[in-house]
Amino acid sequence: MAAHTDDEALGCGGTIARHVAEGDTVNAVFLTDGLSSRPDQSGTDLDDRVRAAREAHAILGISEVNYLDFPDNQMDGVVLLEVVRALERILSAFEPEVIYTHHSGDLNVDHRVTHEAVMTACRPMPDHHVREVYTFEIMSSTDWASPTSSQFLPVLYIDISGYIDLKLRALAAYGLELRDEPHSRSLSHLEHLARHRGHTVGLHAAEAFMVMRALH
Repeated sequence: MAAHTDDEALGCGGTIARHVAEGDTVNAVFLTDGLSSRPDQSGTDLDDRVRAAREAHAILGISEVNYLDFPDNQMDGVVLLEVVRALERILSAFEPEVIYTHHSGDLNVDHRVTHEAVMTACRPMPDHHVREVYTFEIMSSTDWASPTSSQFLPVLYIDISGYIDLKLRALAAYGLELRDEPHSRSLSHLEHLARHRGHTVGLHAAEAFMVMRALH
């Protein structure tokens, strides 16, 4: 469950590809279009982003996608209950067991609201189907957050050594959202991050997560 298309590839693209390879069904939910707040955007830009998302999702193996169309970079102006209810309808239809979403301390306001809404919609009621909730890091948001914000302190590292190429291909599909070096959302840095996260735990490549809840 992500605020914008491209967040899924940035935060957990390799993990998605691994889930799919292991026989899991992966569905994605995007709360905004990730574009409408930009003053110079056009209908063509939105079409390009939708095509990029479709290409990335095909590469990763995502089965179904839901777009909720909340206002981009303005989710702090949406009543939280409205967002929660929209997510609850999707959760009721899909009944997922594992959720990946944004870190609570990200600089981007849509990420923070998404996190709060997901945690509310996934509250551990009796017989609830969500067993695990994890948060990922998004370069140019998690890394740019204020030092007074909640820090991203990962404790779960998922081995994506066999899926790093799929992650990078999905990111390349979102080429318009990438930046040239030196920038934390450059393709080269995103590969370095995956290698770094892996090397810190003795793997060739990994994605790192904070654990919000894990029921076993």
